[in-house]
Amino acid sequence: MPRTPKPVVPGWFDPDAGPAEFRLLGTRCRACDAVFFPREDCFCRNPGCAGGELVEVPLSRHGTVWSYTDAHYRPPAPYVSDPDAEWQPYTLVAVELAAERMVVLGQAAPGVTVADLEVGAEVELVPGVLDEDAEHTWRTWHWKPVAAGRRRDV
Repeated sequence: MPRTPKPVVPGWFDPDAGPAEFRLLGTRCRACDAVFFPREDCFCRNPGCAGGELVEVPLSRHGTVWSYTDAHYRPPAPYVSDPDAEWQPYTLVAVELAAERMVVLGQAAPGVTVADLEVGAEVELVPGVLDEDAEHTWRTWHWKPVAAGRRRDV
């Protein structure tokens, strides 16, 4: 029986999107054009704006590395890990999305280490798997370095 894809956090991305269509989903205030991720559905977070009409917007698929580090600790939920298994560090990447003027944190794609990253390097958003059980594949997002010479799309 195939597993049903489920987002780790509903509404942050389309869990059924393929790699070419996969995007984080934010919201934009119609009054001031401020963009938010995680999404905001009730009010504009901009302290200088009284706007309240927010629309869903897909965020850029590419950005530049703003910062990165190895995570040598077991993170809290919703991250899933077996407490009896030996802990394996993973790489966290803070990515600046220029069009949205924001930084989005996420894990690097499997196999990407701090040795593969540098501040200012281009990365792309790719779908990832956080965990699987008998019924579901729990989907998340990862950042992956863009290969040299690849054409950038937003």
